Amino acid sequence: MTLLLHPTYLPNIATFATLVQNSIIWEVCDNYQKQTYRNRAFICTDQGEFMLNIPIKHVGGKEGRQKYKDVKLDNDYRWQRQHWRTLQTAYRTSPFFEYYEDDLAPVFMKNHSYLLDFNLFAIDIIAGCLQFKNNRRYTELYESIPKGVLDARFLVNAKKTINIKQKDYTQVFISRHGFIENCSVLDLLFNEGPASLDYLMNQNLDFLNA
Repeated sequence: MTLLLHPTYLPNIATFATLVQNSIIWEVCDNYQKQTYRNRAFICTDQGEFMLNIPIKHVGGKEGRQKYKDVKLDNDYRWQRQHWRTLQTAYRTSPFFEYYEDDLAPVFMKNHSYLLDFNLFAIDIIAGCLQFKNNRRYTELYESIPKGVLDARFLVNAKKTINIKQKDYTQVFISRHGFIENCSVLDLLFNEGPASLDYLMNQNLDFLNA
């Protein structure tokens, strides 16, 4: 099955499971919208669920809406270093953080100008850690009702709760906060390591038809 999907920041379990189980076309011709997973991700820390948010350069006034592919990162603020340090603090005691640390470090050290380019780069790095080949296909125009594909673009909506039916795995702070579902795939990777791809391949995707 071919699905239409948004590239998001450190994608959550629902998005990455959808990616590994299907043929994907990345939506790159849409308008940017606030409060979505395009520039935010959720991880598990000692305080519970925690949001990592990428600052962007907003365009307003006469220029109006921006295309997602034209959104620039606000690199005046050293957000990459802060996000990496937050991940190190949250996951340094997880079973596989050190195993993937060197592979993932470029996500937070290589500078990018555009949010879309950065997200695609990060997804490729994560796919490499999972030993999954991420074949890139892109939209060439925006269609509100796309033809010939299943529209999974709703997964970008950070305000929409989906019934993911996710199987528990051991998280670093599970004894303190219980299992936190559908956070960034990095949480799965750091805790389950090489077993992560099988976990994603076996994730129930009924939420796509809800």
